[in-house]
Amino acid sequence: MTILLPNAQPAPQDGLTLYGLTCEMLETPLGLDAPSPRLSWKLRSSRRGDSQTSYRLTAALHHRDLDDAQRLIWDTGRRESADGVLVPYDGPPLRSSTRYHWRVEVWDAEEAAADSAESWFETGLLHRDEWRAVWIGRDTETAAVMDPPGDEDRTDRTRHLSPCSHLRRSFDLGGRRPVRARVYATARGVYELRLNGRRVGDAELAPGWTEYHRRVPYQAYDVSELLEEGENVVGIVLADGWWSGFVGFDSRHQARHYGGAPQAIVQILLDHADGSRRWIASDESWRERAGAIKYADLLMGEYVDARDDLPGWDRPGYDDTGWNKAAVLDRDTGVLEAAADRPVRVTQELAARSVTRRPEGHSVVDLGQNMVGRVRLTIRGAERGRRIRLRHAEMLSDGELYLANLRTAEATDVHIASGDPVEVFEPRFTFHGFRYVEVSGYPGDLRSEDVVGRVLHSDTPLTGRFECSDETANRLHTNILWGQRGNFVSIPTDCPQRDERLGWLADAQVFLPTACRNADVAAFFARWMRDVVDGQDADGAFPDVAPRLCIEREGAPAWGDGGVIIPWHLYRTYGDRRVLERSYAAMTAWVDHVHRHNPDLVWRHRVGNHYGDWLQVDAETPREVLATAYFARSARIVAQAAQVLGEDADAKRYGALHEAVRDAFVDGFVDTGSGRPGDEGRIAGGTQTGYLLALAFELVPEHLVPAAVGHLTADIEARGRHLTTGFVGVALLCPVLAAHGRADLAYALLHQDTYPSWAYSIRHGATTIWERWDGWTEEHGFQSPAMNSFNHYSLGSVGDWLYGGVAGIDQHPDSVAYRHLRLRPNVGGRLTWARARQETPLGTAACGWSLHPGSGPQELRVEVTVPPGARATLHIPTADPRSVREGRGELPESGGIDIVDSLPEELVVRLGSGTYHFSAAAPRR
Repeated sequence: MTILLPNAQPAPQDGLTLYGLTCEMLETPLGLDAPSPRLSWKLRSSRRGDSQTSYRLTAALHHRDLDDAQRLIWDTGRRESADGVLVPYDGPPLRSSTRYHWRVEVWDAEEAAADSAESWFETGLLHRDEWRAVWIGRDTETAAVMDPPGDEDRTDRTRHLSPCSHLRRSFDLGGRRPVRARVYATARGVYELRLNGRRVGDAELAPGWTEYHRRVPYQAYDVSELLEEGENVVGIVLADGWWSGFVGFDSRHQARHYGGAPQAIVQILLDHADGSRRWIASDESWRERAGAIKYADLLMGEYVDARDDLPGWDRPGYDDTGWNKAAVLDRDTGVLEAAADRPVRVTQELAARSVTRRPEGHSVVDLGQNMVGRVRLTIRGAERGRRIRLRHAEMLSDGELYLANLRTAEATDVHIASGDPVEVFEPRFTFHGFRYVEVSGYPGDLRSEDVVGRVLHSDTPLTGRFECSDETANRLHTNILWGQRGNFVSIPTDCPQRDERLGWLADAQVFLPTACRNADVAAFFARWMRDVVDGQDADGAFPDVAPRLCIEREGAPAWGDGGVIIPWHLYRTYGDRRVLERSYAAMTAWVDHVHRHNPDLVWRHRVGNHYGDWLQVDAETPREVLATAYFARSARIVAQAAQVLGEDADAKRYGALHEAVRDAFVDGFVDTGSGRPGDEGRIAGGTQTGYLLALAFELVPEHLVPAAVGHLTADIEARGRHLTTGFVGVALLCPVLAAHGRADLAYALLHQDTYPSWAYSIRHGATTIWERWDGWTEEHGFQSPAMNSFNHYSLGSVGDWLYGGVAGIDQHPDSVAYRHLRLRPNVGGRLTWARARQETPLGTAACGWSLHPGSGPQELRVEVTVPPGARATLHIPTADPRSVREGRGELPESGGIDIVDSLPEELVVRLGSGTYHFSAAAPRR
């Protein structure tokens, strides 16, 4: 897994230093098809106030040519700019299948040349007519397949699954080995590429899940070192995946939304020293056969009969005369696009914590962590034909697997032993959400070292870290991170274990701010947003899930609004204007859709679904309150996006619509003082989520805000400092309380460990975020298995507040890409210290605080880091603003610091880049 955690960076040198070079938000991408790829870089410096004042970008076809001005293909010259966020390539048109080396040089705050760094990107097939290959697969009418598993191993669902295809092609290079070789490959289904007996690349479940009828991403591989003189063999193992396997919670005949059987397409490019090229493409000359994998399904699991393995099938010299002729299944290559984000990979391994032998003869393995991926099992001394079964679950009930919440997902892997003294079984085309594994049929005693959990997810680099003095809060942060890992598998899913695993838009939009803190999800979400936009219907309704799997699921408030909220947040967080441009028409169409069906501006009428504040507890937020609040928010965001994109007329129109919807919200749902005394500021329904939406979206008249806050806090206090919020309200809870002077109550909710609360699940052993507050309770045990996931990230959206509201890293409301940091450490709760570090598009930002004994009042220490090119406004909480010191000096004597405001309990200072250490009298608590 790529790690970009700030503390993993090398110590900064004196002066301005470059790091983190990317192209299209990826490190050294192989196979881009963007005609104008964007280049980015980050900066650090040991000097305060340092910044980039200008840059120069150059590009060449060879690394050595970057030093030869006559051989450069692109030279921007020196351009004034304070940062390097997504600078578009604007040189000569790029050529297909070509590597471009690029260099960035920067000048510092004193206009002196500071540093230079180099990287590369490589194009794929930029023009669709460059595809010579066709889609191939099994000829289901004439092909003979090997015997399927016996009836004792089949269930009603797996009975309809087919063996995985092995496709191969031999080609001869003679004595002419190429100087460079690339493979461009993908599948309708999932695949593993092989060349001369070796696996190519480390992507899992490639190409992932997209709106296949619109696009199928292809992967590019450098295979230059894998080729040999003479005969070579390229092969593909092909499984159903999302294309033709079980998907979602529909039965199989409904779930075949895309195709009936998987297909593959492969194209090899060989470049020779004399400049000539040779192409080898998938066609009718390829051969196909089933092998040991009798079926592989994402929900049901994988069945492998090692007795039917095909040793040497992907190596030269293998005799494939008994194989079937591959069928040409399609010739349309118009849907092929280069992969635009990082693939799914195995990123770490978990050792078994314990192995418990059960009276019935099977063993239950505890991996200690609810994870997503698969198991690698080492099998010793199994006789030929022995059946070994692995079943997976998140929880135990009376020592056995709790499987009811999987619904129709079987999550079962089977291995039939070959009889070798030692065999290793690891499924290749499935994944499960689990902590516990039941192993039955294992010969002898199963040892803990024989079971390894292989963690699998989209390889989004970690970019943030939060930690504090309270171990429960740290466990909460860790659980949030594990939930993100487990549910970011090609798309942002709701849950990884049961028969669902869909890309619900509301789950994604409420969790996105937290996701952006933890990891670099820029490319991941930008690619998924294309599926969201493609799923929009002709009337402007966004789907509830993307890729759009269920046609009837569309247009729900807070769900459909994700199509507006997500691209706007990506723009603000990463400076990605392109995702905003690509989504803008769909964003306006959504708001127009809502407006058209609700001309009185109160969202009561709907075409699609309405889930309300999903899984709220002991509360029922009126649906028209929630829907109208989101109507106002989406209209406002569209107005802001229009202003960014220079659509002035739209900015004015949607700005006016936002104001009108806000007025309608106030008229319909806010008590403005015409009722009983003390009711002023009440929101219809009186729920926590209702108040949170109205306050967070600025829908309450300013003079009524204190009253509305009072009603919100009174409800929380009346419930013994417990929350009632569901998916929609939970992300707003702590931020709104803290923003309105009740951080004490936000901390009380953070520390609360009785039901319902975050810590309640932790107290009962949770290692991920649960779908429901009552997924398991002491009083009632497990909730209904119809909907009870123990790995669901939505309620973990509080993670954004841990970074921004506890440690204090945030950005100004008008800032983009963290160019203007707002650092506001919040001393409170039972914490004695907290800190966070985060990679922003400009570089590392950090903020932390700690309390220390003093001769009088406690001393507060605050440490912050501002990356070059950024500025920061720091709010220092203190009982005495006059006590604030920086380092050992008075503030006026410290460089790079300007006092903005001195308030009774806070000093506000403006900072340039650099690291600062402040001390002050601790705030009153």
